[in-house]
Amino acid sequence: MSERHDHEQVETRGAWARARHALAERLPFGHSHEGHGHDEGPDDALASSEEGIRALKASLVLLMLTALFQATIVLFSGSVALLADTIHNFGDALTAVPLWVAFALSRRAATRSYTYGYGRAEDLAGVVIVGVIFFSACVAGYESVMKLVEGSAVSNVGWIATAAIVGFAGNEIVARWRISVGERIGSAALVADGQHARTDGFTSLAVLLGAVGVWLGYPIVDPLVGLGITVAILFIVKDSALSIWRRMMDSVDPEVVEGIERAADEIPQIEGIESLRARWVGHRVYGEVVVRVPRDLSVAEAARIKEKLYEAAKRALPKLERLTVETDPS
Repeated sequence: MSERHDHEQVETRGAWARARHALAERLPFGHSHEGHGHDEGPDDALASSEEGIRALKASLVLLMLTALFQATIVLFSGSVALLADTIHNFGDALTAVPLWVAFALSRRAATRSYTYGYGRAEDLAGVVIVGVIFFSACVAGYESVMKLVEGSAVSNVGWIATAAIVGFAGNEIVARWRISVGERIGSAALVADGQHARTDGFTSLAVLLGAVGVWLGYPIVDPLVGLGITVAILFIVKDSALSIWRRMMDSVDPEVVEGIERAADEIPQIEGIESLRARWVGHRVYGEVVVRVPRDLSVAEAARIKEKLYEAAKRALPKLERLTVETDPS
């Protein structure tokens, strides 16, 4: 027979904190120790969403400027490899839009219909991102094949090389930013977008290789590099799609489960774990665990065990938003 304990803990942090708590009390999901949604949880989630939006805004501007510069060079150079890279960079910049919308949605409070909130919007944005990447691969591949069939006339090799270097630098800066922020806030979609940008940087270096080939008198190298970029993009599609699929299917890394298990091992009164489940909702972890405890444990003692387990699990997993704990007397 399971024991449950509901408890509310309020910390006065000025007028805004009091207003936020008053609103939370009117919602059906409230703050309870059964779910262990600490007052700091929503604040952490809100702050991480805002950090993600800031990273997306800055990377969107930088990638758009990079792509516009490359597009200008494409107009008077005729390089299909640079065209493929430019299309890819535009696509990468535009993927920030659905992810931006998803982060904005994730800041909305849960409702009676969306009781877990809107964190899943990130995963849907990831699907859109994968689709955009795949479309850019199709366009780049088509243009490269047409240049191979019809012939390639490339000029202004020096500018092509400059555009390639600018493309690499812009993408690498964006990649480092997105990946670091994504890993910090636990956003798989933002990490995938950062990895996408990093590969874009290497494809820009491939454009530089094509420019060298043209300079040496082998113009066919340019569309061949375009095809190589297309293949690289398709590999990104595969990896990104797998990452998003795992997240949408509630897959978690073993470290998440192991973190909760280690937290339970720290509490002497817990004799074992009957069941343990965890999933990502956006960039926060939600968990459910049933633990075995002595039969003669009082309700108050069971409540303290639940509190200790949540606190230990939170230390092990900073992205833990909520942990529902049930006690099962041995």
